[in-house]
Amino acid sequence: MPIEPDAKDWTWVLERPCAECGFTPEVPDAELPARIRVAVGTVHHALHDADVRERPDDATWSKLEYAAHVRDVCRIMRERLVSMLEHDDPTFANWDQDATAIDEAYGEQRPPRVAIELDVAAADLADAYAAVPADAWERPGRRSNGSRFTVRSLGVYALHDLEHHAWDVTRG
Repeated sequence: MPIEPDAKDWTWVLERPCAECGFTPEVPDAELPARIRVAVGTVHHALHDADVRERPDDATWSKLEYAAHVRDVCRIMRERLVSMLEHDDPTFANWDQDATAIDEAYGEQRPPRVAIELDVAAADLADAYAAVPADAWERPGRRSNGSRFTVRSLGVYALHDLEHHAWDVTRG
């Protein structure tokens, strides 16, 4: 059964804590790379669980599906970060994460391959944030729906996504 698409606008996590996973948006710039690596490490570890392909219920992704999504979040966020650093106030291409999950058959992918791709994507994102010049943290960019970000707020937004999904794969 397909998962209901997530229609929530999660940008509120930039202003207040997430009641589900406990994330708080006060993240020092210097902590972003390490926290990206830790969150993705938790998701990577879940790929070794015996139940990696099992959905806990009809409304929740499997650990494999979460891992494939986290891999793609890292890729998309790195692309957006690079765009913000190279261009003035870019508008990001729309990304439909739910369509991607279906089109890429997240639940049918091979866990060892997803693990490798996840590690590479996370390292690329963490390294990109580690290399942000001191004077670039306020550079702007925006999503196709008009939501505005800075390099900093995009990093915090991405980190919430990664830490939230690390929480998703470890609860229960």
